[in-house]
Amino acid sequence: MNPATLATRLGRAVNWIRWYVREVSGEAVYDKYVAHARACNPAAEVMDRREFERSRTDAREADPREGFRCC
Repeated sequence: MNPATLATRLGRAVNWIRWYVREVSGEAVYDKYVAHARACNPAAEVMDRREFERSRTDAREADPREGFRCC
């Protein structure tokens, strides 16, 4: 196999694994929020990462259907 082809395939595999881990772990949620918020209104202020995570946590704790806590 050509070394350039091998490097290309390895790079694609690493990128796919990175994408998969970010999607499963929820790490990509903030990036999606920022992209959506800026697409809807470029002039709007976007929450920083800490505010966003606090907002998500508060929303999950407020809704018992989310199963965030048992008690």
